[in-house]
This record gives sequence, structure tokens and C-alpha cells, in this order.
Amino acid sequence: MSGGQASQNRGVRQSMAWIHTWLGLLAGWILFAMFLTGTASYFRPEITRWMQPELRIAPIGPIQAAETAVAHMQAIAPHDEQWYIYLPGERTLETRIFARARKDPDADPKAPPLKRAAEIRLDPATGTPVTARNTRGGEQFYRFHFQLQLPHPWGRWLAGLCAMFMLSAILSGIITHKRMFADFFTLRWNKGQRSWLDAHNVSAVLALPYHAMITYTGLITLMTMYMPWPIVANYQKPNDFAVEAYGVEAEDAPSGRAAQLSPVGPMVQAAMREWKGGRPDRMVIRNPDDATSTVTLLRSGSDQLNARGGSISYAGATGARLSASGEAGAAIRTAGVMLGLHLGSFAGPVLRWTYFLLGLIGAAMVGTGLLLWIAKRRKPGAKPLLGFRLVERLNIGAIACLPAGMAAYLLANRLIPADMPGRAAYEVAAMFWVWFGLATLSLLRPVARAWPETLAVAAGTFAALPAVNMLTTDRGLLRSVETGDTMFLAFDCAFFAIAALLGLGAWRASRPRPVSSRARALRSSSVAQETIHV
Repeated sequence: MSGGQASQNRGVRQSMAWIHTWLGLLAGWILFAMFLTGTASYFRPEITRWMQPELRIAPIGPIQAAETAVAHMQAIAPHDEQWYIYLPGERTLETRIFARARKDPDADPKAPPLKRAAEIRLDPATGTPVTARNTRGGEQFYRFHFQLQLPHPWGRWLAGLCAMFMLSAILSGIITHKRMFADFFTLRWNKGQRSWLDAHNVSAVLALPYHAMITYTGLITLMTMYMPWPIVANYQKPNDFAVEAYGVEAEDAPSGRAAQLSPVGPMVQAAMREWKGGRPDRMVIRNPDDATSTVTLLRSGSDQLNARGGSISYAGATGARLSASGEAGAAIRTAGVMLGLHLGSFAGPVLRWTYFLLGLIGAAMVGTGLLLWIAKRRKPGAKPLLGFRLVERLNIGAIACLPAGMAAYLLANRLIPADMPGRAAYEVAAMFWVWFGLATLSLLRPVARAWPETLAVAAGTFAALPAVNMLTTDRGLLRSVETGDTMFLAFDCAFFAIAALLGLGAWRASRPRPVSSRARALRSSSVAQETIHV
């Protein structure tokens, strides 16, 4: 290679390194939160079940669950415009229903809307409302992961922008690293900046395919929101696109002719036969008391890579099959596979834990990158600049304080009275009060003390969860061992493991910071100059 080519390659790598550094820094704190809460979301149904310890529902098939859900809604709200019913599966045990009341054309337009519970939860075997504490469960981590607790659509836009930064940082990082294979096997301890660089490289290279996949598919899942112009240019209404792309039945106005809804059990059974054993996970019933009623069954994506499993619609009054989504085009199939890869809903227990561990490695990659930025710019003896101090404090707030907030959310679930009104909102508030409150308190401490102290608080909060669970429920650690309650036992073990990991981090952070070779050289040079001067 000629000298000019070598110089040009160095210039490209330096440019990519600059892009990698600053894009990673600007979005790093949000990306760390997205990675951590998104990783927890792989066990979203299990977290919800842990946060409702009163529920002991036996698994039930979709046919009986659909029948009991419809019977319940016909008893309490037979004249609704739409029932959106989530059927139980292998990991979710209860039936969830969202209902939309029909607008009365003769009603006063200024009249307040009809009050209705935001969500109805039923025992699928009996169709009776479940008596469990109100909580957002794992849905809180999942929604925060891509909405960042901001109003729609600003949170999703910000998450998308950070994902674009992340994808650019991954590509520029690949170009920057000349020795990617060697970096995979290099991890030096207690070497200051060099150790953070090794940790960042190892965590990046170890799960590089996962990092690229999860970032790109995260962008693709919301692409119609980020780039809606093709749909706007070709369809007068967004629903027209959904009808053509996904086979969703158009929302027709009720005819005004009353008709009783046919039994939905045979419809579910027929759909499962047509799907060759596939099962529905959602059911949408429109105008249930009208002659134009429709029942649309949407296939679960848990048994296939494509998360959009297709749908079949039936006439509600007669039970006759109306239409099916049919064979989707290449673009729609690709989007469904991208969504399935991102959510991991198809994954069994082993693959789901693999997703979880890779997500933790992704969070470690972002966190070590933020710490490496500080280590590279720390100048012993020099007064730190404002930007340097700001990044130092934001690192503590994001990396050390967020886990404490997540643990506080789970802890609040056990400490807030189960029958307290609005308790779900208080659980969420506890997460953010502890997260931001601990970050604010850390500002009062020197950086060298803030790190071990905040990490110790996070470790203590996670370690307290099994004990508090044992004191407030009948599904504690010992009881879980006796009864074979594997899910609650797994949560207790996971809490202890996370507490131990955070405790190890607190112990490492409390040790004296190793002096880098550069700092030793500067110190030796300074001593030599003073000796010569004397």
C-alpha cells in the first residue's frame, strides 16, 4: 500500500472515530436507558405476573377464553362499537379487553364521553374480573423503551433519532477498528483508560450482530411513523392502507338492524384449523349487536418468526367466513420478520435468555463507551472543564441510578397497598423519583464517592426485593421452593444475581483509581523538571 493510500485510510478512520465518539456520546445516556428497559421487556409478561402475585390462573385454551370474554362483554356493554380482546397464551394467563363505546348520534356533542375502565382483565376460565392489584407491570419498561415517558409522538421520535445515532455509531465503529478479531480476545484489568477501551471493544464485538440487528429492526418497526409520506401520497385514509396491507376489514358503520352475535368458539376453532395449529392472540369484534358485526381473529406470532401472523374475518351475525389477509407482499413480510426479530416473541426460553444476555451486553457496550470518553479526557492535576464535569455526572445518573429506579418500581409494587386507588401511577412515579432523586443527591458527593454509593443503593434495592416479597406475599423464596413455583423462584434468583453484580461494581468503584502509564509519565517528567530546576 502506498503512503498516500495509507494516509487516506488513516484520515477515513479518524473521521469515523470522530463520528463514533460524538454520536455515541450525544445519545449515549438515552440509549443506555433504552437498552436496559428494552432488555427487561423480553420478560414483559413474566414481570406483569410477578407484579400481580394474587393471580393463580390455570392456563386455558383460546376457544374457551374467547367465549367467556364475549359473554362478559355482552353482559356489561352489549351496545359498544368495538371490543379489542387479548386472549391468553403460554406466557400470559389472563384475558385483557379494551372496549370502545358507540357514539350516540342524538346525544349532546358537548356531553362528556362515557366513562369506561381503560382495561378489563378477566379470568379466562370463568369470565369474571380478576381481583388483582392494579399495575402496569412489564408494560412500563416496554413502553418506556421506545416512548421515553414522553407524550406521543415526541418520545418515539426521540427514540428513533437516538437509534439512528446508534446505527451510525455501530457502522463508524466497525470502520474505526482495525483489529476487530484481536479486540475480541483482549481484556486487560486495572489499566485505567486501556481497561475501559478493552471492555468497550469486547462488549461491542461479542454481540455485534445482535447490536446491528436490534438497532436496525427497532427503526424499521416505526418506519411508517418516521416516513409516512408514501402512505399519505397513495391512500386517502390510513385505514385504507391497513385494509390492503394487512387484510383488516374496513370499519363499516352499523346498519341499525339488531342482530345477535353468533358463538365465537366455532370461529376460533375454524381459524386454528386454517392456520394448521396456529392460535389467535387477539380478537376484534365490531358492532357486536348489529347485523353488520364482524369478528376478526389475528394470529399469534409466538410460533413463527413473522410477528404479523395474518388475520381471518367472520360475519358476526352468521359466523360465515368473510375474508383473510392472504399472502402478504415481500415488503409486508419483511416488516413482519423485522418486528418479530426485534420483539423476540417467537423465542423459546433458551433463546429468550440469550436475547436478555445480549441486551445486557449492549447496555454494557454503551455504558463503557460513556466511561471511556471520560477516561480519555481526564487530565491529572488539571481543573476539569464544565463539559467534562457534566458528562461525569450524567454518567452516574444514567448508569448507576437507573437500575435503582427500576428496582424501586418493583419494590413499590409490594409496598403500596394493593387496593389503593391509582396505585399503578404511584409505582411509575416511584421509579422516576428514585432515579432522578438519587441522581440529584449524587451531585452533592465527590465523583469518586458518588459512584460506589449510588451503585450500592441500587444493589441494596435489588437485594431487598426477595425479602420484601417474602414479607408481603405468600410466594416468597422458601414457599416457592416448597411449592415448585419456578417463576417466582427465578425472579428471586435474578434479583440476587443483579444485586451481586451491582455490589461488585460498587466495590470496584470504591477502590483507588489506577494511575495510567500516561499519567505516570507526566508525573515523572514533572518531577524531573523540578529536580533540574533545583
